Amino acid sequence: MSPAIRRSDSPGTRRRSRRWAAALGVGALVVTGGGLLAGPAQAMAAASVAVDFPTHCIPPAIAGIPPIDGTTSAQISVDNAAPKVGDTVTVTYTVVKPAASNPVDLALPADIMTPTGKVTVAGAQSADITVAGPKKNDPVPGKGEFPSFSMTGTFTVTAPGEITLSPGDYNIHTSYIMELDTPCTVTDPPAPVSQTVIATDGGGQVNERAIQLGAASGAAGDQVSVAGSKFTEGASVTLAGRAGDAQTGDTATATADGSGGFTGQLTVNDPATTAIVAYEGAAWDAAKGAGPQAYTVTGGGGETPDGSQKLTSTVKAGTLSMSQAGDSVELSAVDFGKGGASTGDLRTVTVKDFRGGPAGWSLTGKVTDFKGPAGATIGASALGWSPACTTKAGSPSTCAAGSQGSVGSAGATLASTPNGAFTGGEFTVDAGLSLDVPAYAAAGTYSGVLTLTLT
Repeated sequence: MSPAIRRSDSPGTRRRSRRWAAALGVGALVVTGGGLLAGPAQAMAAASVAVDFPTHCIPPAIAGIPPIDGTTSAQISVDNAAPKVGDTVTVTYTVVKPAASNPVDLALPADIMTPTGKVTVAGAQSADITVAGPKKNDPVPGKGEFPSFSMTGTFTVTAPGEITLSPGDYNIHTSYIMELDTPCTVTDPPAPVSQTVIATDGGGQVNERAIQLGAASGAAGDQVSVAGSKFTEGASVTLAGRAGDAQTGDTATATADGSGGFTGQLTVNDPATTAIVAYEGAAWDAAKGAGPQAYTVTGGGGETPDGSQKLTSTVKAGTLSMSQAGDSVELSAVDFGKGGASTGDLRTVTVKDFRGGPAGWSLTGKVTDFKGPAGATIGASALGWSPACTTKAGSPSTCAAGSQGSVGSAGATLASTPNGAFTGGEFTVDAGLSLDVPAYAAAGTYSGVLTLTLT
């Protein structure tokens, strides 16, 4: 009797279940709708409304789950819905209610999520506003709902008329066990308009300088791309970090081209940074500058003191994988007329979990009917096993063997490890096999296929 063994895994284990969407804060959201009020002559600002839009979220590779395509519900609000040209408007982008819940039993602590994102400005003027939120969230119980979060930023009104604001891409950075990002993008941009403001002409000269950031967050020491427009042709432009109203020591320079545009790189070291500005001249001047655009330093860093050397090391997350010592097992022969147990041993399976996250794993198996001569069969339920699992010393997780019993076509668990705050390691899995052969099964060779799946 010889059951061939197939394994079913894939890069990073294709069939891995959604064990770690939890600390990543990704999800689909539910929404209510509303209408907009506007009139060209006696225009009034429209009330802010929640909108929903399709979203594509990519959890970190270490999470072991595929991209999530869902619906985000969000709402944009402003501190001044009827500004004048030249006014600075504060924008708040709120992700109202994530529909996805924590899929694992592992509870998440408070204050580990730092959200950043962008708001799309259209109508009388166009731009992308970067927004950022505080590192603050309520604890998330195992299998509990993710909390709502808000992000803020500013823009300067440069033209009179109707200005629309729509929610854009956002990212959820988590600082739990390790620093991870879950970017969520608008599937079919732009998203619906959530807030409309009506700007009036304030008179006088308007500063139309503007900047856009390549990212709204980064680790200390990361570079952020800064693109500017409407600056003075050929002017030297200073790019600078801001901590509240104060400028930090993080600066760089760029030169405006013939159209007043530029692209520069600013290295942000100060973890207190909350925004980035750009300006002409020796010091910040709102009349000759642009920003602030919100920016958040997500972890680590600070400047290296004189006479010191900053040392950095990276631990790379790996994958969940398995290998086996062979792909066929020869079970012992039984006598015609007596039948009984046809026994053997499963080829040893080695499981390596090098993901470094909180997700455990499960190794299951299922078997086909055993086909014999002249169409004779022995049913899949006749194959039983006695699993065993050994954990390599030093592994964070402990392997548990599955239950002794029938394998069958529906399948059974061979071995597993639980979810935990920190998991991983190397494991060897074995099993004694026994096929219950009927006494008068037709003489000859019977073969079935045992398929093992790691998730």
